[in-house]
Amino acid sequence: MLIGIPKEIKDHEYRVGATPSGVRELVNAGHQVLVQKDAGASIDFSDEQYVAAGAQIGATAADVYGKAEMILKVKEPQESECKMIRKGQIIFSYLHLAAEPHLTEMLIKSGCVAIAFETVSAADRSLPLLAPMSEVAGKLSIQAGAKALQKSHGGRGILLGGVPGVDRGKVTILGGGVAGTNAAKVAVGMGAEVVILDKSLARIRYLCDIFGNSARALYASLENIENHVITADVVVGAVLIPGAAAPKLVSAATVKKMNRGAVMVDISIDQGGCFETSKPTSHSNPTYIVDGVVHYCVTNMPGAVSRTSTQALENSTLPFSLAIAGKGYKKALSDDVHLRNGLNVIDGKVTYKAVADALGLPFVEAEKAL
Repeated sequence: MLIGIPKEIKDHEYRVGATPSGVRELVNAGHQVLVQKDAGASIDFSDEQYVAAGAQIGATAADVYGKAEMILKVKEPQESECKMIRKGQIIFSYLHLAAEPHLTEMLIKSGCVAIAFETVSAADRSLPLLAPMSEVAGKLSIQAGAKALQKSHGGRGILLGGVPGVDRGKVTILGGGVAGTNAAKVAVGMGAEVVILDKSLARIRYLCDIFGNSARALYASLENIENHVITADVVVGAVLIPGAAAPKLVSAATVKKMNRGAVMVDISIDQGGCFETSKPTSHSNPTYIVDGVVHYCVTNMPGAVSRTSTQALENSTLPFSLAIAGKGYKKALSDDVHLRNGLNVIDGKVTYKAVADALGLPFVEAEKAL
């Protein structure tokens, strides 16, 4: 199969769909790889390294999209890219369609086969292609929150870890999954007071076991959420319903009750955000203020540490990329229910129920669509 690796064009997105090491694996398996010129240059993966790994270099995105049978990328295709996608072409990337009606419409019209990283599953019901970026985003959320908390960035002027004789900052984390757990690890390491809220009692017990007395894990009741959001210096939204729009856990009325200069970091913004006052931002303009509260809602947070993120993501995606390329998408999806769970759109049909429900579109089971 001819696999295309385009250069990412989303604002401040420097990740790339495959490293030279990954290209070498694909070529060794008998596939051709076409990499857009300078696709990995910004994170020190040169065209020469890709050529040495066995890739060809395409001058433009049009070259890559025009020739490749499968497009392997990181972020959802932007509008200019969607115009180049053709019927039957495989798109394997993050998509987050529940929060993207226009993108969904374009993918439907293209007739492509859109497989989303974020809904590929595993036997233990985890999301293996979402996990590495959730780990990165969780850790970054505290770094971003701590920076935004500085007075020069619009925050309260609080040091999360405090100093002797002065109160430390309080971090409230909504969601104790992969992203929330990694956020808590960094917040605890910085010396902050940390509260994690989750609905799963099994997860709460796990969090209590791993954090002991260094963080509190509480049930995410409406009262607990409101009380601990209002008193927080940094609130991290890290909730996830696979493939679906994120639930709104913090209302605009609650935001009005928060301390002026407090910070809200919405990791869930790719899925629409879990704060009522959230709206997507970029690395160029990462924050805005609502009722005196700083909001950080960057939709591609891991892009800030793009070399680490690219390598971590490839470790998870490569086996699936090899399966799709080696078997063809129909057999690969038919053979593996977990990969099949990644199928969101095919031949104009929406095949992931949470996406169809969120956007009010007809749903067709993946097995039938195949």
